Amino acid sequence: MSKLKTVYKPIVIQDDAPNISSDGGLLALKKLDQKFGLTSLAASCLSDPRKDCIHTVGKMVAQRVYGIALGWEDCNDSATLGQDPLYRLALESPLASQPMLSRFENWVRRKDLYRLSGVLVDVFAVRHKKSAPKWIVLDIDSTVDPCHGQQELDLFNGFYGCKCYVPLLIFGSCDGGPMEILAAVLRPGNSQSCKHAAAILGRVVKLLRKSFPKSKILVRADAGFAWPAFYAVCESMKLKYLIATEGYKKLQEAAEPLMVQSRSMRDQTSEAARCFGEMSYKAYNWKESRRVIVKGEALATKQNDGKSKRTKSKSGKKKDTRDNARFVATNLKGDPEYLYGIYCLRGESENRIKEMKVDLASGRTSCQKFIANTFRLLLHALAFVLMSMLKSELAGTELAKCTLGQIRLKLLKIAAIVQESTRRVVIRLPRGHPYCRLLMALVQT
Repeated sequence: MSKLKTVYKPIVIQDDAPNISSDGGLLALKKLDQKFGLTSLAASCLSDPRKDCIHTVGKMVAQRVYGIALGWEDCNDSATLGQDPLYRLALESPLASQPMLSRFENWVRRKDLYRLSGVLVDVFAVRHKKSAPKWIVLDIDSTVDPCHGQQELDLFNGFYGCKCYVPLLIFGSCDGGPMEILAAVLRPGNSQSCKHAAAILGRVVKLLRKSFPKSKILVRADAGFAWPAFYAVCESMKLKYLIATEGYKKLQEAAEPLMVQSRSMRDQTSEAARCFGEMSYKAYNWKESRRVIVKGEALATKQNDGKSKRTKSKSGKKKDTRDNARFVATNLKGDPEYLYGIYCLRGESENRIKEMKVDLASGRTSCQKFIANTFRLLLHALAFVLMSMLKSELAGTELAKCTLGQIRLKLLKIAAIVQESTRRVVIRLPRGHPYCRLLMALVQT
């Protein structure tokens, strides 16, 4: 019996396949952009000092927003995408070069950015105008954007321990729905969390009330925003709020009965226990007393063979490191435990910030000018809005709970052949792709 010989065929790789794009999902983004007028609204806020240029402001905004959404966040990527047939089709013109995009980012003025920041709220209003929400929940938070060059106002921040920018982000949700971005403001590196927060929140609320005058608005924030000016804006504009408060000495003393009860429950079951209460409290910089919800929690973590580790506080008293007392100031009525649960839902905004920074690379603020970097942050915010629109279209599908990065990888990064004739343009997608039919449904509906 003769043995079969194994034949090894050489593998040859060539780059001569005509009219193929790696971003077949671009058409879905283009359709959503046209539906809600996202990039056209953004472009209308920007002035153009040039005359009779083929690369209009609208085309360049769309090119940057589409590129960021699809993972091409650098202006240098325009050279890579210059030959992509789908980008030319979506933009209906040749792509702008890297020098053109860089000049575009640097000619934007401060008043342009002020108008552009309102587009985030305008698009939010357009998306929900059919059914005005009963409640709009605003989650406000700050994050860090480390700087690695010599950007303008990249100052050292002692809390983060680096030279950075400190962006302020506001996310909104309607009646418990998904969070959407409503504000993205770049701030110098030495900014505290509360810097300009009251003014920015006030502007967002005014814009929202133009479209939703009857909707109630709830503001949630961590202890970094527990400042008199922030409370003043919330109360003067008749907003409801849940704002974490530092554990001042008087609050800790008031929480001790709850902690005693929680420790007793924890010691009996060896599991974490928590008790809730409330009190009226007036901090030294508050003009009046406010309702403060108290959570007294005894953690179940065992240290030193089951014995709790104790440390000395500033007052010299021993403190159990497994004690976890938390305080939230509010003007809402209701059960303390229920309201504290509502406050804890603000943790979802951390996931949205992660998507902004990791999936959409919002930290690419590498321009020399601070104004240009502020514009870049807003471009990334617009890309976040566009991807959030796409995610809402996926409700009821297996991609409904995916992150924006997963949606881009699984649905948008599909190879596509572009065939153009005198009568039509045909986009051919790979038959074996698991989400090919889903993408076709999004584009054709």
